[in-house]
Amino acid sequence: MKTAVKTTTLILLLLTAASGVQAAFRLPVPEKLVLKNGLPVYYLKNSDLPLISLRMWIRGAGGAFEPAEIEGVAGLTANLLLKGTAKMDADAIASALDFMGARLSVSAADEYASVSAEGLSERFPRLMEIASDCLRNPSFKEDEFAKETKTRIDSLKAARDNPGAAVRLFFQKAYFGTHPLGHLSSGTEASLKRMTPANVKAHYQRYYRPEKAMAAVVGDIEKPALLEILNATLGAWSGAGSPSPAGSLPPLPAPKGKKLVFIDKPDATQAYWILGASGYPVGDKVTPSAVVMNTLFGGRFTSWLSTELRIKRGLTYGANSSFQSWAAGGQFTASSYTRNEKIGEMLDIVFDLLKKVRKEGFSTEEIESARNYLLGQFPPTLETNASKANTYMRLLFYDLGFDYYGKYLAAIQSVTAQEARAAADKLIPDADFVLVVVGKGAEIKKQLEKYGPWQEKKITDPDF
Repeated sequence: MKTAVKTTTLILLLLTAASGVQAAFRLPVPEKLVLKNGLPVYYLKNSDLPLISLRMWIRGAGGAFEPAEIEGVAGLTANLLLKGTAKMDADAIASALDFMGARLSVSAADEYASVSAEGLSERFPRLMEIASDCLRNPSFKEDEFAKETKTRIDSLKAARDNPGAAVRLFFQKAYFGTHPLGHLSSGTEASLKRMTPANVKAHYQRYYRPEKAMAAVVGDIEKPALLEILNATLGAWSGAGSPSPAGSLPPLPAPKGKKLVFIDKPDATQAYWILGASGYPVGDKVTPSAVVMNTLFGGRFTSWLSTELRIKRGLTYGANSSFQSWAAGGQFTASSYTRNEKIGEMLDIVFDLLKKVRKEGFSTEEIESARNYLLGQFPPTLETNASKANTYMRLLFYDLGFDYYGKYLAAIQSVTAQEARAAADKLIPDADFVLVVVGKGAEIKKQLEKYGPWQEKKITDPDF
């Protein structure tokens, strides 16, 4: 017995010491460089491996700033940037990247577009030549436009056969409605069919501009060499000459009362659901308490949701909750799936858990477990060049400061049960939420009646 007590004490001491070290985490501060066209680049040398990673974010080039009638044009533009330039076609670009063992991608988030490039240090000059060519001289050929558009329409059709994919699209539309965050990154079948190459070119010309961009480079390269390479490539990028567009997201919609949406998929064997409510903006002071609270409620395998729905009752293989944040606000979501005949039982448990976390909160032991889990999980997420470069972009984009994560981890370490309970009171929904369910109507509609009146749709309804 004494041995067991000593072992337990030692483990607790080690956990406490580890927490102190992790809470003192300091992200290396990069050096700010400015290219000849004014583009800021944040540089950190890391010679552990002969690799270099670049991340660039372009403000406003994301889906939330595209015209509503051609939603999806931001994602389409990003994809087409690597499908040909005045010098290289899509196959030539792909072959060159494959030969170098390098990766280059462009994607559109909600508030920005992102360029990612990484490869061996010795190949970095050529990689930047290709990346710069794609950014500065995209051809937007009609045949590539047609192929990418068809691929997206086919993917949307396929999503209707996959209730797990369909529920996310229906939920996004049900929650955000006409708000810019309601734009599907894929577009809709209607918006894609009305889109033209001219729309893609217009989006590119309006938003892909060096004055809207910032970049971070982390890896095995000296500053003089980096500046020479970047000035010869990205530094030669210029805007179209017209004023750079400004803009920010409007406040996010906040659910008032219950909005219940059911989508009938007659051949579904399982029912999928997502519940959403208001969250918090990036950098909000509630973040540490909310993260600790959500870790326990639905953010890890041993969470309340997973334990009740999967481990104890065998209703599902997966259940989770999470927060997503933007500059203008945020969103809380919980989701899972089960057999059609069990959806009522599952939702009853979920609503009971939502009430429990607001009413009772968590024990001191649970809070300590969540804190240790978060403190242990976080530092490894910033070990790679790519993760550091992307983190620099996030901190800069949202004006959080390079000391943000050190403060964040210190705050995590000090979150109390009372603070987590307060976060639950503020953020875990009671009567104001959106709930979307996709399943076989013949088997589940009766089970759903007790929750209130539902808006009903069919899985085949156009544009979600």
